[in-house]
Amino acid sequence: MKKTFKTGVWLPAAGVLLAGCAANQPKPLYQWDGYQPQVYEYFKGQKSPEDQIDALEKALQQIRAKGNRPPPGFEAHLGMLYASVGKEQQAEQAFQAEKASFPESSPFMDFLLKKKAAAPQSKPQAPAQTQVQAQQQ
Repeated sequence: MKKTFKTGVWLPAAGVLLAGCAANQPKPLYQWDGYQPQVYEYFKGQKSPEDQIDALEKALQQIRAKGNRPPPGFEAHLGMLYASVGKEQQAEQAFQAEKASFPESSPFMDFLLKKKAAAPQSKPQAPAQTQVQAQQQ
């Protein structure tokens, strides 16, 4: 009788305790809508950068419409895709947004911004062009 009484008391008490813990789950810090599948698609290389940009822009609009924040790297990845298709201004805006949202990413975002700024100025010449120039001198 005592064993049945103990089990009969503790089992419902444990159930109530666990149900109380499960009911108060905190809101997640970031909304991951569509980000992880897009990163996977990027590495598989089966979708064009334009398709990936469209998917990420839609996901970003949904995230912001819900009042949530995109996860770390979301806007940096979007900026990288913009840069790959030649949309330099949008790439810079995305890198700046990532830097503002996640200050710990500042060194890497600064590196990408400097690299992006230096890219148009330092176009390497083809080896044939440099040989012709050397012969002319």
